[in-house]
Amino acid sequence: MFKEMLMKKMLKSKMKDMPEAEQEKMIKLVTENPELFQKIATEIQVKMKEGKTQMAASMEVMKAHQEELKKIV
Repeated sequence: MFKEMLMKKMLKSKMKDMPEAEQEKMIKLVTENPELFQKIATEIQVKMKEGKTQMAASMEVMKAHQEELKKIV
């Protein structure tokens, strides 16, 4: 419960410019699928260590997980 509360707070701070309804939708997706989003975050970090920008790494990893993401949305 405490971990989930911290995650929600962190996500809201990262999405402060996003409309409230969209924030809640994203938070729900992440809290319902933490393993997938942890895997994505780890893969993005690896790509960034390889020298890619955060945006390039994110796009590459998101494309690789596109089918999984479609299933949960």
